[in-house]
Amino acid sequence: MQTLQGIREKCYKCYRPKSSCMCLHVESFDTNTQFVILMHPKEFKKTKNNTGRFTHLSLKNSKIFVGDDFTQHKEINEIIANTKAFVLYPSKNSLNLSTTPLHVEGKITIFIIDSTWSCSVSLLRKSTNIKALPYISFTSTKLSQYKIKEQPQEYCLSTIESTLCVLELLNKQGIEQIEQNSLDKFLNPFHKMIEYQLKCLKNSKMNAIRFK
Repeated sequence: MQTLQGIREKCYKCYRPKSSCMCLHVESFDTNTQFVILMHPKEFKKTKNNTGRFTHLSLKNSKIFVGDDFTQHKEINEIIANTKAFVLYPSKNSLNLSTTPLHVEGKITIFIIDSTWSCSVSLLRKSTNIKALPYISFTSTKLSQYKIKEQPQEYCLSTIESTLCVLELLNKQGIEQIEQNSLDKFLNPFHKMIEYQLKCLKNSKMNAIRFK
């Protein structure tokens, strides 16, 4: 659907064009853990394929901020001051949730960086408050289902896929009590987006052949 100016209308929840809105496939649920998605500005521009937004919409206890330097960000600094905060980032010093339980009392916040690897490095370098947090990671043998996007490494996952791995591990450790049905449906908007994009790609190729 297009406006009079020829610009496609946008859904301001999932930030996709209304013609391919994925909000219908989002089934949000609550968590004990607060998740804060830090979206790099370059990632924000790729909203058609961005999964950080789906992650935020799916988790009731979550926030999302766009930027590349959060050092002086008032709300984020308040979150860090008032909860036990971690950042999901692979590092030799990170606590691997797959092998080590997260023994923490009180409120927990997990910051998730939504960007490419190179932009993530830049964001951490600039955001000294986030860089100073303890790191957590996980070990996964899952392969990304992001069929329309090439991952830098075989076992690299999208933001929403990585978040699901964390949720499953926190559930296993008893920090979360999320129903399996909610976990099973967590990737629904992501999968539907992939299906839609693949369908568009197939139609585009068919039209190209037709008009040769």
